[in-house]
Amino acid sequence: MSLQSSEVVIQQDGRLNMDQLLSLIRQLDEPSRVQVAKVLAETEMDNKMGKLIERLRKKTAGEISDSDIETEIRRVRHA
Repeated sequence: MSLQSSEVVIQQDGRLNMDQLLSLIRQLDEPSRVQVAKVLAETEMDNKMGKLIERLRKKTAGEISDSDIETEIRRVRHA
C-alpha cells in the first residue's frame, strides 16, 4: 500500500504506536517525507538552541566572549 497523498486517515481510536507511525511515514510520498524530516530537524535544532541559550543565560557578561558564543553556535549546528 502506497500513500500518494499527505493525508492519512486513522480509523482505529486515533492512536498510533511508534511502529505504526514509522510505517505510515515510510508510505508517504517523497515531498511529504521531506516535510516530516524538516519538522524533526527543526524540532531538534530548536531544542539544542534552547539549551545553548539557557547555558549562556547562566553566565555573566564577563565570563563569555563573542568567540565563545560563535564556537558554541557552530558546535550546536553541527551536532
